[in-house]
Amino acid sequence: MSKPMVQQPLQRVFFEAVVIVVLATAIGLGLNYRMMIDAFTGRSVTASAPVPLVQQTQVEPDERAIFPTPAALDEIDELVAEGAVLIDARNLEAFAAGHLAGAVSLPFAGEQTDLVTFRKRFAVQTTLVTYCSGYGCPDSYSLAELLIQAGYQDVLVYEGGFPEWRDSGRAIEKVGQ
Repeated sequence: MSKPMVQQPLQRVFFEAVVIVVLATAIGLGLNYRMMIDAFTGRSVTASAPVPLVQQTQVEPDERAIFPTPAALDEIDELVAEGAVLIDARNLEAFAAGHLAGAVSLPFAGEQTDLVTFRKRFAVQTTLVTYCSGYGCPDSYSLAELLIQAGYQDVLVYEGGFPEWRDSGRAIEKVGQ
């Protein structure tokens, strides 16, 4: 006994739909494999600076906002060799437990961040690299914006932060060592 005529076309349509989905997935993964690897390993794609919310026509040319620049792990050594200062935006307990070798602590606490003492220590021409607890941590970017508002001219954000640094086997310091 043969199947009814209606079932055979439906089975064929279903089969063709499955084949199309499988092919589209294979092509998409083939074309975007680097992005997929980066997403699964926690690396971030460098994005362009965010656009200010204020319309460009309403802002005077000298008053335009400047945004921090992302810095990758392989750039940090060169920046430090050129005199950049690593700034840990995490809380004091996290800093004491372990931080990037040579980093200074400036915990981001919004408007409560102690920029007065920091400015006495570091001139506004100093290159600063902020970091915190990795890609999901917004404190390094927020601290970088605060430092720019305070007059610092060369501020970068190391998005991989402490976890990427530690996992790469680079030097870690602890308070009291």
